[in-house]
Amino acid sequence: MLQAEQVLQDRYQLQRLLGNNGIRQTWLAKDLQAADADSLVVVKLLAFAGAIQWDDLKLFEREAQILKQLKHPRIPQYIDYFCVDDRSLWFGLIEQYIPGESLKEKLATCQRFSEKQVRKIAVDILNILIYLHELNPLVLHRDVKPSNLILGEDNRVYLVDFGAVQDKAAREGVTFTVVGTYGYAPMEQFGGKAVPASDLYALGATLIHLLTGISPAELPQRSLRIEFSHLVNISPEFIEWLQKLTQPAPEDRFATAALAYNALKSGASLKVVKPPHIQQVPDINNSGCGIASMAPVPEEVLGWNWGAFLMPYLWPFTNKVWVGLLYFVPSVGIIMTVVLGTKGNEWAWKSRRWRSIDHFKRHQRGWAIAGLVVMPMYLIILGLAVALIAAIV
Repeated sequence: MLQAEQVLQDRYQLQRLLGNNGIRQTWLAKDLQAADADSLVVVKLLAFAGAIQWDDLKLFEREAQILKQLKHPRIPQYIDYFCVDDRSLWFGLIEQYIPGESLKEKLATCQRFSEKQVRKIAVDILNILIYLHELNPLVLHRDVKPSNLILGEDNRVYLVDFGAVQDKAAREGVTFTVVGTYGYAPMEQFGGKAVPASDLYALGATLIHLLTGISPAELPQRSLRIEFSHLVNISPEFIEWLQKLTQPAPEDRFATAALAYNALKSGASLKVVKPPHIQQVPDINNSGCGIASMAPVPEEVLGWNWGAFLMPYLWPFTNKVWVGLLYFVPSVGIIMTVVLGTKGNEWAWKSRRWRSIDHFKRHQRGWAIAGLVVMPMYLIILGLAVALIAAIV
């Protein structure tokens, strides 16, 4: 059991516990071998006790590997990595201590930030993200949020906690460990894929939190967009900039941190025009004309429908695809599930009246996300039920 004053590796004397979630602890410690006798470091410790924690260990080791390669004045410097001992299987990561307070701690004291302060914070973070995203291979932080941003004693912002870092660019068809914090992480990240624009979304959500004092998870949303403009008194240009950072679709955000930085510094009104594929569909269109209609369906809405496939028992009702109710017929239920996945988009487009292609896509995306959340829970409950029945029998 680790405790204050304990010395690790004959060098790091633990001072006080900064955080503890059971298998992972963070300590403030004194570096006994440093030239400065009062030199402090941060000691991150991971308890490894079984195969169930392989993902935790992989993320911990990756944090150490990536942090060792990073050289930026606003990122804590890597110092050491080791296994505490073979018996307890504690792994340790030592990094530079940044004196200061996290932005989360500032918010907890009810401190509110002005537009000028938030702009300065945005510039600091963007400079860090530009550095990370321009590395080869690029580095994605994937967990930008107030608790991971330290306002140092030099009044500059530092980005800490690289435990969720991804050290290679996401490619089509390649998935990664799903990490992130709800409210700050964008939807594509919970789908297992992250891109540079994902870090920009998290930055935007963080800045909105600083301006409103309200967590983005608790703010109202409209069409999956965070609604915050009615809660702040800031310039229209800055509102537009934040709205672009937090667009639901990554392709509608700034493509790079450098572009976001340049737009912020220029102060110009963005006047963002939605690309043609999400423009309003004319009032006269073929949506809602009936499943038997031979009217053409836009190519942009075709494809596999995960919401219909994963939740065939609910999806037909809100999309008015009544043929999907055949799912409840035992002899054809499984077949209908596959059919709904294949034809769901086409049938939903024809069965309901949609305001736009964007409206249709957002609706189906919402069902897909719901299905990805509900299905694992259903399988877990089913497994527990089967195990319980087996135990009783």
